[in-house]
Amino acid sequence: MGIFQKLFKQTFIYGLATVLPRLFSFLLIIVHTKYLIGGRVAFGRVSILFSWILVFNVILAYGMETSFFRFWNIDKYKDKVISTASLSILISTLLFVFISFFAQNPILSLLEIDREFLVYVVLILAFDALVIIPFASLRAKERPMRYALLKMVGVIINVVFNIFFLIFLPGLATYSEFFASIYIDDFQVQYIFIANMIASGFTLLVMLPFYVKIKYRLDKELWDKMIRYGTPVLISGLAFAINESFDKILLEWILGEEKGLSDSGAYAACYKLALFMTLFATAFRMGIEPFFFSHAKEKNAPITYATITQYFVVFGSFILVAVVTFSDLLKQFMIRKPEYWEAMVVVPIILLANFCLGIYHNLSVWYKITDRTKFGAFISVIGAILTLLFNFLLIPKYSYVGSAIATLVAYGSMMILSWYFGRKYYPIPYNLKKIGAYLIISISFSILSFYIFESNYLISIPLLLAFLVILYASEKNQLKQILKK
Repeated sequence: MGIFQKLFKQTFIYGLATVLPRLFSFLLIIVHTKYLIGGRVAFGRVSILFSWILVFNVILAYGMETSFFRFWNIDKYKDKVISTASLSILISTLLFVFISFFAQNPILSLLEIDREFLVYVVLILAFDALVIIPFASLRAKERPMRYALLKMVGVIINVVFNIFFLIFLPGLATYSEFFASIYIDDFQVQYIFIANMIASGFTLLVMLPFYVKIKYRLDKELWDKMIRYGTPVLISGLAFAINESFDKILLEWILGEEKGLSDSGAYAACYKLALFMTLFATAFRMGIEPFFFSHAKEKNAPITYATITQYFVVFGSFILVAVVTFSDLLKQFMIRKPEYWEAMVVVPIILLANFCLGIYHNLSVWYKITDRTKFGAFISVIGAILTLLFNFLLIPKYSYVGSAIATLVAYGSMMILSWYFGRKYYPIPYNLKKIGAYLIISISFSILSFYIFESNYLISIPLLLAFLVILYASEKNQLKQILKK
């Protein structure tokens, strides 16, 4: 199998592991926006809590997953890499749980959450942290099918319990004493986190044989190298978490609890429509990250990386125009209550922002394979600073529209900075004219379709078809070679 065919095969499988669970997660958007008592305010509270979970997920991983991939490919003693990374995550996670339960008051004050949520959040974070290296091991050993299956089962369990708790349990409680004993009024937000906790716990349970088989030895010299390599990745991850989630938190902080939660709920719901771009970018990144490391020493690696990035832009441009074209239909299917729809204005902005982020991840290959991860940290910190700055400047006047603009500014700046620095340290012959043309055409068609003609299908669908014709005329030979298998 050719190098590109192998890459796209693994990307497709990882894509299934990402896309199918997220497709099931679309059910959660429908369920939460339709059945969650409290509407936008309650959904805003859920979104803010999950924003904090994203931040702490990064802290508990502290770049160890990326370090694992790096040293897996350069260290001949694979077992040593697995045991050192696993033991490190295990110790740090247990320490986190201990601190969380013995320092509750400062944490509750910082996060501004109720005490009852702390247990759910801490356990979800701990369970998720403990499967980081087992999942990374599956990717490193090129076992994408098992990876995909476990990811999908976990998400299905989460979706099933969400549906059970929010839709069926209230009715069952009126007919059965058993269900009445576990049903609590005004407990829906808590049920959402209990469902997530059950799913995360199940995934860890399935992964426990991994911890039985490994040798519990921590190689201090290797661990020091992994920490040094991973620290910039941690900083980058924290900056990404700020870019991705802090806007929901800041909406509450800046606008006040009632309006902040309401606007955050509407914004978070419509933000989900950009999930199609996020799914594509995530699946692509998960396929190429191990690929980048394993082919770094190849003579034609820069040309290969340039070609991969061009294909990413091709598919990403199509997704941008397609989602914008059918956004009005998607909102009626996914977001069932019109009270959320006022935030639809942010959808093209967030789609483009996530597109820029996906391009950035493709461009970031240069600092990962040259061990200059400090540049990744620097670029991500710049993005986080821009996110915070523009949110503080724009939220008071424009609310969630300001947050969307801040996200685009941050990710767009990160994309440009990565390309700029990469030219010096690891030149890659990107076809900038073609990439730029795709970006300009897709953005222009999206603006015309959504903002100028207000999603009028008589205009937007012909624009989408015209864009497909442009892609086919320009890329037909290359795409046929990739997609034929």
